[in-house]
Amino acid sequence: MCGIVGYIGKADAPSVLINGLRRLEYRGYDSAGVAVLDEGRLVIAKAPGKVAALNERARADWPAERFSKSTMGIAHTRWATHGPPTEVNAHPHLDQSGDVALVHNGIIENYRSLRARMESKGHHFYSETDTEVLAHLIGDCDKGDLFQAVCDALHQVEGTFGIAVLSAREPEKIITARRGSPIVIGVGDGETIIASDAAAILAHTQRVIYLDDNDIAIVTAESIDIRDLNNIPVTREIAELAYDAAAAEKGGFEHFMLKEIHEQPDALSNAIRGRLDFNLGSSVLAGMGTSPRELAELGRVVLVGCGTSLHAGLVGEYAFEDLADIEAEVQQAAEFRYRNPIIGSRDLVVAITQSGETADTLAAVREANQKGAFVMSLCNVVGSTIARETGRGVYLHAGPEISVASTKAFTCQVAVLLMMALKLGRGRRFSREDGRNFAREIESIPALVAKVLLQNERISEIAASYAHNEHAFFIGRGPMYPVALEGALKLKEISYIHAEGYHAAELKHGPIALLVEGTPIIALACDIPGKDKTLGNIEECRARGARILGIVTEGDLEAAECMDDYITIPRCHPLVATVPAVVALQLFSYHVARHRGCEIDQPRNLAKSVTVE
Repeated sequence: MCGIVGYIGKADAPSVLINGLRRLEYRGYDSAGVAVLDEGRLVIAKAPGKVAALNERARADWPAERFSKSTMGIAHTRWATHGPPTEVNAHPHLDQSGDVALVHNGIIENYRSLRARMESKGHHFYSETDTEVLAHLIGDCDKGDLFQAVCDALHQVEGTFGIAVLSAREPEKIITARRGSPIVIGVGDGETIIASDAAAILAHTQRVIYLDDNDIAIVTAESIDIRDLNNIPVTREIAELAYDAAAAEKGGFEHFMLKEIHEQPDALSNAIRGRLDFNLGSSVLAGMGTSPRELAELGRVVLVGCGTSLHAGLVGEYAFEDLADIEAEVQQAAEFRYRNPIIGSRDLVVAITQSGETADTLAAVREANQKGAFVMSLCNVVGSTIARETGRGVYLHAGPEISVASTKAFTCQVAVLLMMALKLGRGRRFSREDGRNFAREIESIPALVAKVLLQNERISEIAASYAHNEHAFFIGRGPMYPVALEGALKLKEISYIHAEGYHAAELKHGPIALLVEGTPIIALACDIPGKDKTLGNIEECRARGARILGIVTEGDLEAAECMDDYITIPRCHPLVATVPAVVALQLFSYHVARHRGCEIDQPRNLAKSVTVE
């Protein structure tokens, strides 16, 4: 969601901060702001809209001779929660004196009572935000020691926060802290960078420190002093980022989403490489941190996630039950802790997340840990909160994903879940030969995806004829049902077409009433068990004038003849087929959105990492 950048060093701070915000634009936002310390005073520029608008405002408002002089400041991209995306609601916010500036990710849940208390003491508020209340609270606590003032204020706060604080009265430091919202600190040469995401740091350094919950740090150009909120020193290790700044560039593609769709063969190869054991017919997933005996004694697998990660979990549910003969269920992470789930010591809870910072999934992890389950994560960010709190898991190796709409993270999640199911299956149902055969199927996934990508131009032509529609239905059965859900999600995310995913059998239980002449039905009619039933559902739709786009298996003329248009995927195992099938739908959704002229990488109202509940 919102993005934070802070800088203290020897470079031109306004440029560093604004360029850092540009690298966080993919997270989703609707206003931006920057504050720098200039000759002992705070100078602030804010603007609704994109970072480009902020850059124009800052250069217009600040004298040109001063713009490059400041060497420290903080900046923010805001995704509106409390109050609309206006200039006055944009961060940074000031305290009552105007000497303390604050940027904040998260939500202060008790801001109303804090605001009432501040108002009773004569404080005047300009915005509708919870963040301005926190700025005033810090200022009210400041008796000459900014660090202690931030500690005292945060002790009174209920909710989540990732913050950076700058004071004109203490011009050699920035205070940063976190609870439930990520903060990473880049360790440079005579400079230090604070950010909510490592993408803003890559241009300066690959050496980073991840703060834990309730850490607070005093940051200078040469030092980082980390303590807890009770002012007790703590130690956090320096980590090396696994990718460089070039990985976060478009590389000649029109959009990050298209680049990331085409990166999937390499991303999947990285996710699979070294993890298949053809001798034993199994997989090698050391990060799971479980012995063969512990795996054999598991009674159930519970997969938790949100959005795209939830859909990956649904594919995993089929894989665990079909291959490993173990009960599996998928739960929406936001509901997990609130429904008091029945979880025991023989349950494996798998948290599925691209960013490792999703607030609802993190809450589910903590609830599962509290109930004594085995807890692990599938995550794409090594130093993320969920990766650290689970302590065991499997890294996706998908590389940075900049587009808000997830593509390669999803396919890598599915590939890893298939390898997990294979590992569990070898301890239960699978023979070594069966395991070897399925391992070969997993090994083939990158090549299968590459074959689908060769149809890019044809898929674009098909998409052009669907781009005028405002409604669409996606249908599938078995493991293709989650693919239908994911396909519908992709289309609605980036093209703003109302799209719904259904189990094919559910059409005649209500949704079929919505079909009129020309309504698009995108049917997952691959050659898997249940295909004949899906073809029957397609005929029901055709009889009502619907237009059918099918995802069919190469050489399946019977299925192709039922379609108005079709995209083929290579023949492979039904579970493995979910990956090339979803890639076909990713391309279809991308090209529909492109033909409609939509803002593909940063769709309206959406954020890449949802760090509030």
